[in-house]
Amino acid sequence: MIAGPIRPISNYMLGNTLEVVGGLLLLIWGADRFVHGAAATARNMGVAPILIGLTIVAFATSAPEILVSVVAAIRGEPGLAIGNAIGSNIVNIGLVLGCVVIVRPIQLRSDTLRREMPALLAVSLLTVSLFLDSYLSHIDGVVMLTGLVIVMIWLARLGMRSAPSDPIKKEYEDEIPANVTTRTAIIWLLIGLASLLVGAHLLVDGSIEIARFLGVSEVVIGILLVALGTSLPELAVSLVSALRGEYGLAIGNIVGSNIFNLLAVIGIAATIAPSALAPSVLSLHIFVMVAFTLVLFAMTYEYDGKNELSRIEGVALVIAFIAYDSYVVLQNVTMPE
Repeated sequence: MIAGPIRPISNYMLGNTLEVVGGLLLLIWGADRFVHGAAATARNMGVAPILIGLTIVAFATSAPEILVSVVAAIRGEPGLAIGNAIGSNIVNIGLVLGCVVIVRPIQLRSDTLRREMPALLAVSLLTVSLFLDSYLSHIDGVVMLTGLVIVMIWLARLGMRSAPSDPIKKEYEDEIPANVTTRTAIIWLLIGLASLLVGAHLLVDGSIEIARFLGVSEVVIGILLVALGTSLPELAVSLVSALRGEYGLAIGNIVGSNIFNLLAVIGIAATIAPSALAPSVLSLHIFVMVAFTLVLFAMTYEYDGKNELSRIEGVALVIAFIAYDSYVVLQNVTMPE
């Protein structure tokens, strides 16, 4: 729990809120430019679009969470990184996927995407097993980062083995930037990275001060505020993909981002700043995340002959997300008088 003096709300909160908003805007814009530059650079180097989409884009889409994790861990606030990772996964499934499916039901036609689902479930269970002792050590961090390397190699092999007729291959082919010179791509890559770094610093600074003002832990502010903000790129990308009929991308961005959120974001935080876990992480948050992951796995499993996520399922996801966040707010956030 963060303790600190209470200051006048008008000036103190306004400045911190502006920091958070400015940081989020830089993170969103920087993530877009970083993904654009990374994908275009890889394409110019001859990497197949399916491999770019499954590995480079999936990793780059989690760049806001990763940079926030690095900055928070360096600042000695690893709880913010852990809350961000767990919260982002919940946001991605409950809010992002839920909203996408409400706007347009998703048809599941990609075998490659179906094979990613067990990987997400396995990574989620690995995270739970490392959390059981209520402490994240250097070794835990190394285990997760090693798992990240293994998953990226597996995704690369998955992409190479995917059938030529798999619709997700065409979707990635259409989305990976073409006709971008390597010099321009690298410039955008560097600009995006710089924007992400500045945005992460602003977001972490503002979030820590808001947490101190409200008297809540960094984990809670990471789940409620930072996770929602850093997941906005996934919401935008998935909505646009669904509206274009690119259903594989719409859900693939969420699955890939969730895998990298756990392995990279928490792995980096544990490696830089080992720490004890807040009791609420084990008693509530991690199990809510696993529950959402299991629901996603069940919804995408073809057990009834259908290949579609319906609007009713989308509404259920959004309601569950709102209920969870409302519970966290009611249990933790009390505005100072």
